[in-house]
Amino acid sequence: MKLPAPETQIVTQWKIACDGDDAAGMGHPRVWLAISPITGFVDCGYCDKRFVIDRDHAHDDH
Repeated sequence: MKLPAPETQIVTQWKIACDGDDAAGMGHPRVWLAISPITGFVDCGYCDKRFVIDRDHAHDDH
């Protein structure tokens, strides 16, 4: 059974950067992630944050 992502963020860009939650002192190295046009989301391998594309407002840069 797969658990839901601890945090989900709606984004308008197909390529995004994640560096964790620096405000809480729980950051991680910055990683660049590409959202798959098929699934519409990508999960960060460090913090499991899920980035979901807003297809109606997405920039066509993928």
